[in-house]
Order: sequence, then C-alpha cells, then structure tokens
Amino acid sequence: MDFHVDQTLNLADIDYLSVLSAFDEGVIIADQSGRIVFYNEIQSQIDDLEPEFVIGKSVPEVYNLDDNSSLILRCLKSGQPILGELFYYRTCRGKLVNTVNSTFPLKQHNRVAGAICFIKDYNLLDKEISASPAFSPYEGHGHGNGTRFTFSDIIGDDEKFLQSLKEAQLTSGSPSPVMLYGETGTGKEMFAQSIHNHGPRHASRFMGINCAAIPENLLEGLLFGTSKGAFTGAVDKPGLFEQAHGGTLFLDEVDSMPLNLQAKLLRFLQERKIRRVGGGTDINIDVKIISSVSNNPQAALQDGQIRMDLFYRLAVVFIPIPPLRELSNGVELLSRHFIYKYNLVLGKTVMGVSEQVLDIFRRYHWPGNVRELEHLIEGTMNVIEAEDIIRMRHLPRHFLPPEFTVLTEQASGAAAGGRDDAAGASGISHPPIDEFATDGLRKKTTPESLLGRQKAREKELINLALLESGGNVSRAARKLDISRQLLHYKMKKYGLVRGSY
Repeated sequence: MDFHVDQTLNLADIDYLSVLSAFDEGVIIADQSGRIVFYNEIQSQIDDLEPEFVIGKSVPEVYNLDDNSSLILRCLKSGQPILGELFYYRTCRGKLVNTVNSTFPLKQHNRVAGAICFIKDYNLLDKEISASPAFSPYEGHGHGNGTRFTFSDIIGDDEKFLQSLKEAQLTSGSPSPVMLYGETGTGKEMFAQSIHNHGPRHASRFMGINCAAIPENLLEGLLFGTSKGAFTGAVDKPGLFEQAHGGTLFLDEVDSMPLNLQAKLLRFLQERKIRRVGGGTDINIDVKIISSVSNNPQAALQDGQIRMDLFYRLAVVFIPIPPLRELSNGVELLSRHFIYKYNLVLGKTVMGVSEQVLDIFRRYHWPGNVRELEHLIEGTMNVIEAEDIIRMRHLPRHFLPPEFTVLTEQASGAAAGGRDDAAGASGISHPPIDEFATDGLRKKTTPESLLGRQKAREKELINLALLESGGNVSRAARKLDISRQLLHYKMKKYGLVRGSY
C-alpha cells in the first residue's frame, strides 16, 4: 500500500511509516506548526480527500477546526496525549465525519516536535461492536444482562473523578457490598452497572430499583417476593433478590427505604437468606449488593433515616462521586460528548458551543449535574436550526440568569435586523451599554452590576429563610424550594453559618 509523506522532513526513510501506512485505522502526523506531513490511505477513505491534496496543508485548512476544537492542535499545545475521544468534524469539502481518536505528542530532545493521531471510523466501530457476541442486545438495547453501561461509557478526566473510577474498577471483582455517594444526576447507576459488567458476575443479571420511587406497601413484595395467600390476590412471585441470584442488586436511594425493610435487608446481609412476604421458608441468595445515597450519609445517620448497623454493612466499600461543578474541564468534555450524541440521534451538524455559552456553563452550579447538562444540550439541539454553534440565544430562558436574558433578547433583535450575533465562534457580541433597559427606563448599567445585585438578593433570601427556620437547613431549603445540598453550597459561598441563627 502506498503511503504519503512530506519529503522535506526526511521521514520517508523511517521504517515505521510503512507500518502506519498498512494500519487498518486512519493515521495523521502533523509537525510542530500543525502542518500535515503524513496521511494514510485509510484516513483518505474516511475523509474522502486525496492524500496529495492534504499533505502540506495546516489542520484548519483541511478541517473546519481551530486551536480549541482540533485534537491535534490541542495535543501540540499541551504536550499531553488525548485518548479515546469521540470526535465529530467537518472536512473542508463539507463531509461530516464521526470518529474515535487517540492523539499523541511526538517529542524530540524533550520538546514537542509534532503529533500523531490514530482515527477509527465510528460507524464501522459501531457495526463491529453490534456484531460481537459479548454485546448481544437485551430488550432491544444493552448487554443482555439488564445493563446498558460499562466503564468505557463513563466520561471524565478530573483527578478526583478518576480516583472514584479506579476504586469502582478495583472493587468490581469483590463480593463485598459497595455504596455510591453522589448528588442526583452524577451517574451512580452508570457506576453500578459498570461495576457489575467489569466483575465475575457480568454474565448474570443486574437488577436495580429506586427505593424512593416505590410506595412502602409495594416495596417489600418487589424486593423479597410474595407467597400465595399472603394477602388478598397475592400469588407466588419471586422478588428482585431471587431474580438477581448470582448477579448484582442495585438499591438506589437506599436511605429512603422504610426502617422495617432496612431490618430485613440487614438480616439478608448477615445470613445471606431471604423469606418471601407471607412465606415460611428461607431461600439462600447469592447476590452482590450495590447501594447509593444522594444525601450526606452522616446527616442521614443523625436524622435516623438509615440504621447505623445497616450503613456499615452496606458501605464496606464507600465510593464518592464528585458533582459536575467540582470537575475541572468536566462541563466542556461532557458538552462535546452530548453534542456528538445528539447529532447522531437528531441528524444535526452542531460542532460545539460558543465561548460565552461555555463561560455560563462553567459558572453555573448544576444542581442536576450530568443529567441536567445532557437534558439541556438535548433540548437546545431540538430547537436549533441549520447552525454549527450553540449560542446564548439558543439556550432556554429559564436557564439564563437575568442579566444574560437581557443580552440574549438584545442579540436576537440585532440578528433579526441583520446583525450577526457572534464574532467567529466566540459567542454573542455585546450591544452598547445604553441599549439595556429596566422597568421601561433607559439606564446605563453593566452585566457585572446586574450580577452583583442578583447575588445580593439571593443572599438576602437565604438569610431570611434561615432566620425563619431557626438555622434548620432542611426547613430553609424547603422554604426556598431547593435541595439541602444546594443550600449548603450557597451558604458556604456567601459565608453564612448555621450556628449564627
């Protein structure tokens, strides 16, 4: 097979180039300036571009990418590898391409001299996975054991997040109970399913139940099963423990389980036996228990929401999952992933978000975490028209703080009048200061002063709620209609101490 290389760099005599040319993946090599010096035939087929056309051109000349969106240019800048990145791009001739890329810096005398990128066509990869016996479908989607997720589906590069991921992988081979602690939307069920699929029980069933979503009078029968005659209309029916025998049972929001059922769960953990509701026979069960809590477990123990003896048996391995707002680069990384995902689902061609939108994302506290971000991206991409970039005007009004809502309205009006709302991909250009209006009066103000007033008002409302609640955080949170976790976060943010009330 022929290979294509820029002869001026004297790389043609290096033996490894013939190996790269024979790869069944696309390969691109760029020099320190971002100029493409090697481009194999597989990549030519993926892009529908001739090697002779590509060689010698810079990355932005060949692809609709810049320093921030190009993996090669990012790698050259950081000197760090970028592994297994789902990537969506457009060539200079307009072809949209979905790939999985791994990019590595090429160093000479400890200095970055170039970058090499290995590219796998995602559509071909998806077909290979679908044809594999290990990925036989279950109920139309999944791994054939009641799960949809493995560790490869979990995205994040933050140090704290990777530590939690490592602990989850290490514990997957153990029969010991695992408790996952994370706010709503942090991906606790993804972790639970991944632990199951990474361990020796992966061929057996994974069963999960949200203890907070099931009425107390139904939960016991669902978990432990029923015997005929136990109550009017009762039939012999196995519960989730029996159905998960040999596999894994995931108890989501276990701190919402009624105390009488917590006692039955404790008995199982001690004796590895269950008894159906209305039954007289003990049934031996072999199952790995994974549980989760969204609220601080120490607070749940103090409030009597969970038995202490049960907690220590469930939390033999305790894995905290950090919230999205604490993950460095998390919002940017996940935004790219969800844009890629919903491009495929919705048939869109969105390339990314503007710098202004990304700045809002970084400052937002994300009480719904990853789930909230995904739903926001999905909703935005449903209503965006034939555009490549998600801008402020595309975001739902309820998401934007007041000062940005004003900006968006002004920018939308300008766009309707023929003005572009963006300078490149950086987002919305600001209208003149005297265009902002409040209560029908023209006032000179700035986004900063508006934001400052909003923060002051928020602090005032929180302070008032705490005063009226005598410092009881739970009651104050209910008054404000926010979660306890969010109220704790805002109290810390504004320097409000519970003991002062």
